[in-house]
Amino acid sequence: MIPKIAADLAIDVKTAALLSTAFTFPYALVQPVLGTIGDFFGKTRLMNVSLAVVVSTTLVCAFASDFSVLVAMRVVAGMMAGGIFPVGVAIIGDLVPVQDRQVAIGRMLAVALTGNLIGATISGVLGDLFGWRGVFFGIGSFGLIVAVIAFFAFRGMPAPKPKPFNLTNVIAGFRSVFADSRAKFCFGSVFFEGIFIHGLFPYVALLLLASGETRSSFAGIIIAAFGLGGVIYSFVLPYLIARMPERRLMLAGAATACFALMLVSLDMAWYVQAVIFTFFGLGFYMLHGCIQLHVTELTQTARGAALSMHSCTFYFGQAIGPIYYGYAFAHAGITVPPLIGAAVILLVGLVCARYLRHRRGLVIEH
Repeated sequence: MIPKIAADLAIDVKTAALLSTAFTFPYALVQPVLGTIGDFFGKTRLMNVSLAVVVSTTLVCAFASDFSVLVAMRVVAGMMAGGIFPVGVAIIGDLVPVQDRQVAIGRMLAVALTGNLIGATISGVLGDLFGWRGVFFGIGSFGLIVAVIAFFAFRGMPAPKPKPFNLTNVIAGFRSVFADSRAKFCFGSVFFEGIFIHGLFPYVALLLLASGETRSSFAGIIIAAFGLGGVIYSFVLPYLIARMPERRLMLAGAATACFALMLVSLDMAWYVQAVIFTFFGLGFYMLHGCIQLHVTELTQTARGAALSMHSCTFYFGQAIGPIYYGYAFAHAGITVPPLIGAAVILLVGLVCARYLRHRRGLVIEH
């Protein structure tokens, strides 16, 4: 939608691309607060409120008259969106034993990524038919239906009893997260994933424009293909973890994502890029899913805080990513920036495979 927003509101395309940062930077900044709220006041309650706010701001965006209103609504949406998916992962951590947790998280990813896939594809079509306002209105309307269903679906759901809130317990919870030596590798790795993988997404339409393709639907298909790779990952995950050691799974994921980024730099036709992004998504989730499993093990008493820090660093990376790619594309051309990203992601995989190990008693048999 970025080129259409820029044209309609008479702003520079690179400025419009910063809408991604306007969403992801507040998302990252507020994560530790939301994680604490979930731990102390109830995770499902937080998810309901967060979803209602995100839906409301999305609908307002459909009628925004200038860029400042659009930015303000995306900032508010970003602040509250972190109370949905990361909290859902924390709930899985609370309810599912560690030996079954990676598959459970994979199934949740399948549902979420199917939503991403459908959303990206429909957004491209709606953008071509009704413009960017139609995209916000369509997604917001559907989100409103989901918010109402979620309100009733979460009632009576089994969950650990929220702890009494006090500052000492909050500090102790975050200390328990960082007491595990794996924390710095988990959070650092997803930070670089956010920059060099997800930071590329706002520029997919611009990369297509450079090759002469102007239709938003094709950009939507390419981004959806990344989600399709994640869906494929979720279905083959039980097979992978039964036959492949975790270290090899992380290395294979990093190598696949690295190779995909190298191919992105070649500026191929949109349908070839769609295939590349499918493998790109598969490789990313092979690596990211292993990291996410380790995050759920960092603490048993403040899992919401652990997942919030995970999302915080990941989305800080996503907020920086569009800035990096915007500057790098302007000064180094289309080829070099993805190649740098490929090298960094391969290094991330090597570091994770070397330093992420399960605690004794929590080893996942493959």
